[in-house]
Amino acid sequence: MPSPTGSVVALSSASATTFSIGIVYLGYWGIHEPAPWKFTDALVVLCALGGFACLGLVPWMATRPVESESNDAGVRVARRLFLAGVCAIWFSVSLSVLMSA
Repeated sequence: MPSPTGSVVALSSASATTFSIGIVYLGYWGIHEPAPWKFTDALVVLCALGGFACLGLVPWMATRPVESESNDAGVRVARRLFLAGVCAIWFSVSLSVLMSA
């Protein structure tokens, strides 16, 4: 079953938007502060980097060549990568908020 028209564009723009919001938050959170890092700080950054990697791969996976026009295997993988990236970014943001409270 083919994906709806515009789903590749929607996935790509949603991943780019989430990527940019995550980068802004990570910069606001204080990745550049001179204080020594704790284990939770490293965990926040590693989760965020994993999420950024997933979100960065979304457009590449959604637009990869497939056997036939009706095959949407690339879009299905891109949707899973998008979900994994968003979950990783939200986990890192939640962890950073909880450890600062």
